[in-house]
Amino acid sequence: MSQEPLVRDAEVAAFRAAVLAKLTYAVGKDPDHAFEHDWFEAVALAARDHMVEHWMDHTRQIYRKVQKRVYYLSLEFLIGRLLYDSLSNLGLLEIAREAMTELGVDIERIRLLEPDAALGNGGLGRLAACFMESMSTLGIAGHGYGIRYEHGLFRQAIVDGWQQEQTENWLDFGNPWEFERPEVVYPIGFSGSVETVLNDAGEPHQVWRPSETVRAIAYDTPVVGWRGKSVNTLRLWRARAVGDLHLERFNAGDHFGAVAEVVRAESISRVLYPNDATEAGQELRLRQEYFFVSASLQDLLRRHLNMHATLLDLADHAAIQMNDTHPSIAVAELMRQLIDNHGIAWDTAWKITVGTLAYTNHTLLPEALETWSVGLMERMLPRHMQIIYMINAQHIDTLRAKGIHDFDVLRAVSLIEEDNGRRVRMGNLAFLGSHSVNGVSALHTQLMRKTVFAELHKLYPERINNKTNGITFRRWLFQANPKLTEMLKDALGDEVLDSAETRLIELEPFADKSSFRKQFADQRLHSKRALAAIIHERMGIVVNPAAMFDVQVKRIHEYKRQLLNLFHTVALYQAIRAEPGTDWVPRVKIFAGKAAASYHSAKLIIKLTNDIARTVNNDPTVRGLLKVVFMPNYNVSLAESIIPAADLSEQISTAGLEASGTSNMKFGLNGALTIGTLDGANVEMSELIGQEHMFIFGMTAQEVEAHKQTGDFSAYAAAAASGRLNDVLQAIRGGVFSPDDPNRYVGLIDQLMAYDRFLVCADFDSYWAAQTKVEAHWHDSKEWWRSAVLNTARMGWFSSDRTIREYAGDIWKALD
Repeated sequence: MSQEPLVRDAEVAAFRAAVLAKLTYAVGKDPDHAFEHDWFEAVALAARDHMVEHWMDHTRQIYRKVQKRVYYLSLEFLIGRLLYDSLSNLGLLEIAREAMTELGVDIERIRLLEPDAALGNGGLGRLAACFMESMSTLGIAGHGYGIRYEHGLFRQAIVDGWQQEQTENWLDFGNPWEFERPEVVYPIGFSGSVETVLNDAGEPHQVWRPSETVRAIAYDTPVVGWRGKSVNTLRLWRARAVGDLHLERFNAGDHFGAVAEVVRAESISRVLYPNDATEAGQELRLRQEYFFVSASLQDLLRRHLNMHATLLDLADHAAIQMNDTHPSIAVAELMRQLIDNHGIAWDTAWKITVGTLAYTNHTLLPEALETWSVGLMERMLPRHMQIIYMINAQHIDTLRAKGIHDFDVLRAVSLIEEDNGRRVRMGNLAFLGSHSVNGVSALHTQLMRKTVFAELHKLYPERINNKTNGITFRRWLFQANPKLTEMLKDALGDEVLDSAETRLIELEPFADKSSFRKQFADQRLHSKRALAAIIHERMGIVVNPAAMFDVQVKRIHEYKRQLLNLFHTVALYQAIRAEPGTDWVPRVKIFAGKAAASYHSAKLIIKLTNDIARTVNNDPTVRGLLKVVFMPNYNVSLAESIIPAADLSEQISTAGLEASGTSNMKFGLNGALTIGTLDGANVEMSELIGQEHMFIFGMTAQEVEAHKQTGDFSAYAAAAASGRLNDVLQAIRGGVFSPDDPNRYVGLIDQLMAYDRFLVCADFDSYWAAQTKVEAHWHDSKEWWRSAVLNTARMGWFSSDRTIREYAGDIWKALD
């Protein structure tokens, strides 16, 4: 008799016993009286025990091998729910499912009780989460550093069509995955003064005396890799006041004043991206960035000195990756700690800093490339401002010594912007203080060299390199789409789960098999029915699962051009009404995403989406051929429901402005066809998948740049040349979709007509033509599903495992 069933039964029994023990001794509940959330917590804690065993083993191995460590600094980590993620990576999901069934508990129900960790907003944070998981899978000694936000960005509610920001209380029931480390605490200073004092040798040096100090307390979450081989650490910092309560003030009746210091300190880790439209908001954003960077650097230097006798070899044993410009104060802070705290000479400290730090740029939008006013920096971080001035002076002097005296060049590469009030260019600081500066797609990297860092690139031509983003297939295929995963296992064998990056291409021949295409279509229909049920449950809207699900889900921003999609929606609505006898493809247009709280135009686009939805969905003449849905509070869990159900993926940003994108990869991996511009990673996708299996439209980045050179951003010519576009603009401007307030969108359309910065109108006709091709392709079922299968088959290169290998080999030098 095979021993496998006996082993399996023993594993199920052991897990069941572990859950019952946790329920009793950690949660404090009797099984007969436990609520569903109690069961969730017990299962999570039982899974965490397994993670901890691997965590300890991996940590011991790192110390034993003196493995080089990678420190990933990111203001966001969008990790989503962790129960299925952890159980799946540990190989325990089916064991846990059986164990809970025996206990009379539906694990599918209790997993939905876990809130998404509100630690990020969009692609930046999700990329960081994918990278952390890939580092664990590949056995790299990775450490993530960020902030433990109490409330995240916000919970998005839609009230009368408008976005309403509400508190995201994701920690109401605690967090079973984390370990509080009250013994790991660091002082973080702000403001104050800098004094020159003499050291024991009679040499002058600078001493920063902060006037305010807060404490950074560590919380650790284990990040388990595939098959549980390695477990790394995500360390997040919580801000606490040095003193909890000013008792004398409290007893004197000044109850608010008694806790003012606590409120000010703890506000640092309350909310992600506080509204920076005010000076107070800008100050808080800077405090957040410095807070987590300083704590992280103190922590990693302490760890290094526990293992090594000197910081002079830091770059040999540690690599620090700055994820976007938010952590770029690390350049000045690492210099400060090396010089002021550890007595290292300037030139040596600079060599260590540049050798250790690396910078990933994620944007070409000038307004998104952070700058801080010199006045704010001098007030909040006076010692750092001194160091930045010194770095800049040394930098400019070096260039002049090389014979570079051109004023425009020196102005472009300076760390201080003088044109619109004196501001510190954090992107330039990150560039100068790093040995590697990478873009996140081939096009983005090319444009970095030509635009935002053009002059710096000429001076340091070897520094900029490309590392195209990737996604973890474990989360975005195996967990999000179990039906498709079973198909892959049946077609390619169970081992495909361990090597999907290289094995997916073997699906290509299956695209020509009618039985496989039908099975592929059936699993999509299953996902669409599940999403349709969610839409009906949450929004009361009935959608047809057999219709094409046309999806654009991402942060709401003008450059991502949700407005272009809405223009097509209105044009399609008008066409259906005008030609009801035409064989229209039934569509469900699905939108989701948050707008920044202070971003008025983006919030107005959300309102327009909901106004159009209300009109279209309630028009009987449309006969259900078109439905429009805006799904509130987009997060990782909602993405896991939407992406497997998508037929068409909208990746329609203005060419040259999307650094990479990762939702395009997630949709493509699950077999959705892409309609998009040649922007970001769409370019590489089109090369690997084949443009014949995508719908490419619009200006190229080169054409956009040429258009910018003419300075003509008026949309009047485009509207005059396109009757369809003109009808759309007039309908929106005229109040067809806002009868309660006919002038609601007058300003939006008038502004667009005068200054179409993101070329929405210029690309409209090309977009409409591409959408017409989409309809023709959909009508040809054989070719549509053939393209869908080939999309999945050819997405292997976009694994985050590949991306991390490239970082580890080329930048971090952290591969064994």
